[in-house]
Amino acid sequence: MYGRDEYGTFSLVACDPDRRYWGVVVSTKPMSVGAVVPWATWRTGALATQADTNYQYGPLGLAALRKGLSAEAVVRKLTASDPKREHRQLGVVDARGRAAAWTGSKCMDWAGQVTGDGFSCQGNILANDRVVPAMVRAFEHKRGTLARRLYAALVAGAGAGGDRRGMESSAILVVHREPWFEAAWSDRWVDLRVDQHPRPVAELGRILTRDEAATRRFVAAYAARARRRRAR
Repeated sequence: MYGRDEYGTFSLVACDPDRRYWGVVVSTKPMSVGAVVPWATWRTGALATQADTNYQYGPLGLAALRKGLSAEAVVRKLTASDPKREHRQLGVVDARGRAAAWTGSKCMDWAGQVTGDGFSCQGNILANDRVVPAMVRAFEHKRGTLARRLYAALVAGAGAGGDRRGMESSAILVVHREPWFEAAWSDRWVDLRVDQHPRPVAELGRILTRDEAATRRFVAAYAARARRRRAR
């Protein structure tokens, strides 16, 4: 299980503020990465907590973002009071698309991060120092939905070497709400996980394609029902 073994993870946290999507994509060697690393709330922000993961960074970080703190302020707040902060890694994007990250000095090589306009990319126990830059290039050059851009980054990271021990687990989380969503519905537009798979990144892509098709059918059917109601 993730967090009970040697930790090594590569992830990208990002947002599309114009379309109002926030999300995280991640892959690693241990299983259940999707249950621990990615966190996001619509119109609030997103974060990834990894390396020697502090699970509480997730709920506490989202609570701080909900209060209006910037990504940089959230990183400072979470790490300042953590005695094991030098073992932690954290990437945050806030409601306005500002990004910040932390890589503790005791994270295992290769470890580091790159932040940019609307994203933070980070990794530890990586095969080499090319993984994170490859992810950033793929994310910035890819066109399409946030989910597709995140997934392109994950593919690029895996292709550059990914976790130096190999990959068995991956996940993608994207939050969004349409104006017509019922109040009771979740903001989890995409929430997919792959565990203990020989090719977790490819498998994540396969189920993402199926999930996108199901979402298109749902949205089209809902729009058709709305048109019929207006025509009555």
